[in-house]
Amino acid sequence: MTCLKSLLLIAYGGMGASALAYEILWTRMLSLLFGVGIFGVVFTVAAFMAGLGAGSLLASRCCTGWSPRRSLQTVAILEFGIAAYALMLPICMPAIDGWLTETGTTLTLAQWQSFQGVASILILFPAALAMGFAFPLALRAARACGLGVSDMYGVNALGGAMGGIAPLFLLPGFGLNDSVWCVAAFATLMAILALLVARALPAEGEVSTQSTVQRPPFIDLLAYAGIGAAALMLEILWTRIYGMVLLRTEYVLAVLLLVYLVGVGFGSIAAKWLKASWWLNILPVLAAVLAVAGQYLLPSISQWANRATFDSLAQAMLAQGFVILLCTLPVTLVLGAWLPVLARHFDGTSGTQSCGWWYGANSLGAALGVLFAGLIAVPFIGAAMSLVVAALLLMICGFRWLNNVRFWLALPCLLLLMWPVKQLPAVSALLPSLHDGRDIFLYEDAVATTHVVERDNGQRVLLSDLQRMDASSDPTAVIVQKNQARLPLLLHADPKSVLFLGLGTGVTASGALAFSPERCVAVELSLGAIQAASDTFYPVNNGVMQKIDVVHDDVRRFLRRDNARYDVIVGDLFHPDMVGRGNLLSRQEFERVRNRLHEGGIFVQWLALNQFDIASLQVVLHTFAQVFDDASVFVDGYRLAMVGTYKTSLNASALSAHIQSLAGRNDFAGNPDDMTGGEGIWTWLGRYWGGIPDTWEVKTQDEWSPVIEYALPRVRYDQSVDMHSLWQWMLSWKDSMTQAGDALHVAPQDLPQFQRAWAGSAIDVRLWMAELKGQEDQALEWARLALKANALDRWPRTAIADRMFDSLHNNIPDGMSYEQALVKILAIEPGHEGAIRQMLQQSRDKDDQQAIKLWMQRLHDVSPLAIEQR
Repeated sequence: MTCLKSLLLIAYGGMGASALAYEILWTRMLSLLFGVGIFGVVFTVAAFMAGLGAGSLLASRCCTGWSPRRSLQTVAILEFGIAAYALMLPICMPAIDGWLTETGTTLTLAQWQSFQGVASILILFPAALAMGFAFPLALRAARACGLGVSDMYGVNALGGAMGGIAPLFLLPGFGLNDSVWCVAAFATLMAILALLVARALPAEGEVSTQSTVQRPPFIDLLAYAGIGAAALMLEILWTRIYGMVLLRTEYVLAVLLLVYLVGVGFGSIAAKWLKASWWLNILPVLAAVLAVAGQYLLPSISQWANRATFDSLAQAMLAQGFVILLCTLPVTLVLGAWLPVLARHFDGTSGTQSCGWWYGANSLGAALGVLFAGLIAVPFIGAAMSLVVAALLLMICGFRWLNNVRFWLALPCLLLLMWPVKQLPAVSALLPSLHDGRDIFLYEDAVATTHVVERDNGQRVLLSDLQRMDASSDPTAVIVQKNQARLPLLLHADPKSVLFLGLGTGVTASGALAFSPERCVAVELSLGAIQAASDTFYPVNNGVMQKIDVVHDDVRRFLRRDNARYDVIVGDLFHPDMVGRGNLLSRQEFERVRNRLHEGGIFVQWLALNQFDIASLQVVLHTFAQVFDDASVFVDGYRLAMVGTYKTSLNASALSAHIQSLAGRNDFAGNPDDMTGGEGIWTWLGRYWGGIPDTWEVKTQDEWSPVIEYALPRVRYDQSVDMHSLWQWMLSWKDSMTQAGDALHVAPQDLPQFQRAWAGSAIDVRLWMAELKGQEDQALEWARLALKANALDRWPRTAIADRMFDSLHNNIPDGMSYEQALVKILAIEPGHEGAIRQMLQQSRDKDDQQAIKLWMQRLHDVSPLAIEQR
């Protein structure tokens, strides 16, 4: 009998492992569908809990009197069916995605996301229903072996903990589809083991007393459903909150599931030795207080995570996972003990007869709690307040079985404990790099938490989920952001319609205003970013929000449902390592963009080079070249532009002639000088890097078989982004000056200008490589050579001016005053903010009102948000 017990526990623990592995994999799959990680989490978990609850209640009601053998055989058959269903889902999802998009073309974004969510729940519900149906049946087999609910519930939860982290190791090595096959194969082995165990179990029905078991009172089931809702609210909110200060969302979810299920497992096992009547008083208080107490540690955790260094993703997961364990394990231990204690309170020592009812009610409540937390509570009251509400609900529902009224005194104490943590801490308390900032804007919804932080110098930073600095009002950052619009529009002879895929602060889109296009559209998923661009970044984006059409939508959905075509489409920078974001660099996405271009149209997708290792960058470039035949690359600083054309080719001389002709046209409302940012058209054409080689043997980034999303998280922690090596690799396939001139069709009379610009840009790269190696003297020499080749190139101007300005703190050049040194810096780089600030201070020291007014205007032109302007 001991051997039989062990085999049954192994089989049921293995089934728990496969169930949670499916959940994580399906979460990733739905994140690809939604393009937003938290939606995948919410709808997958909701589908799972609803199915588990409905299945458990259904089996408890309909399968009374089944023999242990029949019960376990049914469990095994259900496991076979779940495996088959799991294998079919990845095959069907692309078709389902297409059908959902076509069906929901007339819906608003919120309606479409709800429609997708309902469809997702319905898709995953059958498998989850089968899993829930198996729980009461497995308990019948367990009774025949002398096992109780604590044993089965505990080992299933511990198995689930192991299964929850398995996909983190499977996905990078095997991808989504093959990972599902691995899990399905393991689940099939567990089902076969269950069939073997079933053969040794009694074939006759259960004793007659089982048939007389009645459903627990409805009010008690409702209270335990409330506890389930609160418990899963905590899981979703922990995923959101810890996902902002620690690892990415799906990693936090996996670690939380591990901790949650380890806690539930051990809590369930430990419950065998707890006195039910006394602990039903203690559990609500413990769970609520511990849930709230963890929030007090959030600033310290965030500060530690941002200062700590890790050599690998595995090390980061272990260290940060341990922190999550310390904060959440005590709560999950309490939640794990609740079911066995409650079942024993109603059934006596065994606690197995009504367990299916309790489990079902709790799971259904959990499904509602997940949806409420992710879709209602967070958008309306924020993550921090939602967690407070969850803790309060946990205590109130748990007090249903209170037998000592003195414990109600814990409620006002809990309210006092909750008050200081009802809101997220200020960003300055969470991020060491922004210790001098103050929050001036906060917007929370189901997509992201958006902050705008103002620093002591007046500059503002846009943060998405704290970890991602999306944009800044710093003058250098503003120039670089505007350049992301300048290059694409300069490469088109007459851009009348422009589409921006992503808005951010609106600064990039404002770079198009100088071209005076007839129609300008920006698509942005984050409503927080849209509001921030309209308000807090208005001074630096030239009021662009009143001059363009902004569409609140998912970019992929917009491109599918929009029938308009555009002369220029610009793909803004984003963080490709986030779940679902890599889809914006997939073959299918590039095809959708190409289909929205006019003949002669230009598409430019920007990439931040410091976000990629060589292998991942090769995948993206190769994928782009699969869609655009004449794909090429331009480089502006550490930003790479993939340029694709539709039924046209780049002609540098024609583009230059067009820009020159605009200066003499009275009907042109734009600003030709601002179109190039003062650098001239040939500086931009000189940043041409070359065509994308077709000799790389790499995978293609596919929406449903992504590559870079599994590699880039490791790049961040494994320190595989060696920028010096990346530049060396890029130089290995850079076109020569002659090849570049031929590719851009530079006319003979224009070759001298192009060659100087090309040489200057090539020297810029040597400058950056020297900086990376810490070779300051060599870097300065390269900067001087680059400036000599092309005096309009801002990169060497800035490099020289910055070094001259920094040197003033140590010594002033012989024969020059401090003010003369500043004037010399401004002669090299007229927009140098530091030098302008110092000139303003010099004027104030002299009380020269005319000079103060002059330098205030110069500072405003360069940096409208500078604190001196206030």
